[in-house]
Amino acid sequence: MVNNKYLDLKMGEKGALISIIAYFLLSILKLSIGYLSNSEALKADGLNNSTDIAASIAVFIGLRLSQKPPDQDHPYGHRKAETVASMIASFIMAAVGLQVLVEAASSVFNGKNESPDIISAWTGFFSAVVMYLVYRYNKNLGKKINSQAVTAAAKDNLSDALVSIGTAIGIIGAQFSLPWLDPLTAIIVGLIICKTAWDIFRESSHNLTDGYDEMQLKSYKETVLAIKGVKGVKKLKARSYGNNSVVDIVILVNSNLDLRNAHDISTNVEDILIKEHGVYDVHVHVEPN
Repeated sequence: MVNNKYLDLKMGEKGALISIIAYFLLSILKLSIGYLSNSEALKADGLNNSTDIAASIAVFIGLRLSQKPPDQDHPYGHRKAETVASMIASFIMAAVGLQVLVEAASSVFNGKNESPDIISAWTGFFSAVVMYLVYRYNKNLGKKINSQAVTAAAKDNLSDALVSIGTAIGIIGAQFSLPWLDPLTAIIVGLIICKTAWDIFRESSHNLTDGYDEMQLKSYKETVLAIKGVKGVKKLKARSYGNNSVVDIVILVNSNLDLRNAHDISTNVEDILIKEHGVYDVHVHVEPN
């Protein structure tokens, strides 16, 4: 079990590295072509990819640190390192998104009269194809190793592919005597960057403050109530450590049961939650009903 977890984390690192390499190369390409072709939208898309490098590095660092075993001052392990790194990445993305908005808005108000070169549009389409391939790889990898971090990275890959398509469409539109459409597209890209930063911040802060999905808790409760011997659920709590969930539950059993039978029911609860819901660890307390 431990070896499989370790191998999954190493595979997750590979997915993060592929994203980092793709974002690095595409950001250089977009920024270079963007400045040469005078495209505000392509430059904004390039800056968007530069923030994605930080996000992918955060995933990589988190996956690497999460492999460290529990120690004296981290008795629950280091699983939350990934969440902390994601929050830091959200701050970086927000700063870049605001910079893109300011520069793009300045171009609109100053009255941009020159349309970007058409090569910037082809660059956008090429980047969209590359990011879609990276998305497919990370999506399949996330499912294979059951990693929320890699799956989230895949969603970011897809959104970047869509942004690049939008960028290319905006640049093409600017060719038809609508030069303001290019910086307007840059503003939209800047808003998308800020929205992504907010979503990452909201999710990471929710996890760091021990927030948990209420629907998932309801699903756990329904599963436990269906287990033979469980008369009720008095209390149910859960918290996340990276991609791992830890559940604390108080179940009610028949007061006439002996200690051994009550223990067998609690063990069954643990096994079923781990098997059916992928829970990392379960703490069961039994009370008579």
